[in-house]
Amino acid sequence: MSNSLVIKKKIKTFKKVITVSGDKSISIRWVLFASLANGTSIAKNLLISEDVLAALKAINKLGIKSKLKKNLCKVYGRGVHGFKYKKGIVIDAFNSGTLGRLILGLLINSKYKIKLIGDKSLSKRDFKRISDPLTKFGAKFKLKNKKNLPLTINGSSNLKPIKYFENKGSAQCKSSVIFAGMRTEGTTTIIAKKSRNHTEIFCKYLNLPIRIKSHKNYDEIKVQKIKKFKALNYNIPSDISSSAFFLALTVLSSNSELLIKNVNINSSRIGVITILKQMGVKIQFKNRKIYKGEKIANIKIISPKSIKSINCPSKLNSGAIDEFLLIFLVAAKAKGVSYFKNIGELNQKESPRLKWGEKILNKMGIKTISTKDSIKIFGNPNLQVKRKIIIKNYLKDHRVFMTSVVAALSFGGHWNIHDKNSINTSFPKFLKIINNLKK
Repeated sequence: MSNSLVIKKKIKTFKKVITVSGDKSISIRWVLFASLANGTSIAKNLLISEDVLAALKAINKLGIKSKLKKNLCKVYGRGVHGFKYKKGIVIDAFNSGTLGRLILGLLINSKYKIKLIGDKSLSKRDFKRISDPLTKFGAKFKLKNKKNLPLTINGSSNLKPIKYFENKGSAQCKSSVIFAGMRTEGTTTIIAKKSRNHTEIFCKYLNLPIRIKSHKNYDEIKVQKIKKFKALNYNIPSDISSSAFFLALTVLSSNSELLIKNVNINSSRIGVITILKQMGVKIQFKNRKIYKGEKIANIKIISPKSIKSINCPSKLNSGAIDEFLLIFLVAAKAKGVSYFKNIGELNQKESPRLKWGEKILNKMGIKTISTKDSIKIFGNPNLQVKRKIIIKNYLKDHRVFMTSVVAALSFGGHWNIHDKNSINTSFPKFLKIINNLKK
């Protein structure tokens, strides 16, 4: 069976109601918190993707049992100090930066050396940004090229609290230090640039010793050692990042309308909504509710008659960091020049996404001007792609694949998109929902 997807026709007008898969960030964090809980935690609608399965395999390596049936998962927690494992274990984070970085915070007091590995893409990403602060707690690291996976961590039984300044807007690094602080006597202080805050919400819901002061541009987080907490039952909401592909497809399709049900609309994750609204798109949140600290709603979107260009405020970057490839596509159809700055963090993802976003636009015939951390996109409201386009060698970055599918269905052309199994990382049901929209 071919691992490429060929698309030759644009999608027709649609009016649909869909449900996307469970939130990946929350699914992975639930697995890690459940591994520390006392008793059996149960999750419904857990995302069944390679990243989440890797998280379950990781806690299994640490002596925590789990049981998975369809999208119902049970984790049999043994308490905060319940990890039991042999010398020389290897944990494979596969493609997941979230798992790879967060779990290091849980291993900060490991008795034995533990090796962390990942796939080709993850092995190119920067792990020094998290080994540096964790070293200050007292752990020891050895990294390939002093920066990359594979790495080994050797924990310490004499951990010291730290003061950590997180200035990149990395929720992964922030969360890892929170986990490390929860294993350390004394108070760990984190001064963090605004980023997604699912870890903090879990901590507050579980009544863990964490205090947060929110300032205009940063959060001050104080973390103390945890003793124990009860099992956590959770109904995972739908993923806003997965929903974004269908939001963009609706925006770029004429006379179309979409309702996406039960989506996590955490304020640290909806930068894409804010940006699309500023570009003239009508989006509404329906049936809002709070679930265990997280904001949930149905999202209704109607395709606009025209799209405005945008000079995107940098303050929206962290809340839209996983959606910029799609935002670039929308800007390609806008009237005028759109400008995005201070987005170099895109190149720290599964692939150098800023470069790939520009490459996709250029292949479509859109003019761009870029630097290492910015891009100008010269929109064309009448863009019709009539050329052959091949997308390959993108380190199997799931978001590059799915963005290319949205581009092909929106602008036309003859597309051959390689490595379609890359979606198994985060959204295995993506093409099934796409086919439903085509009907």
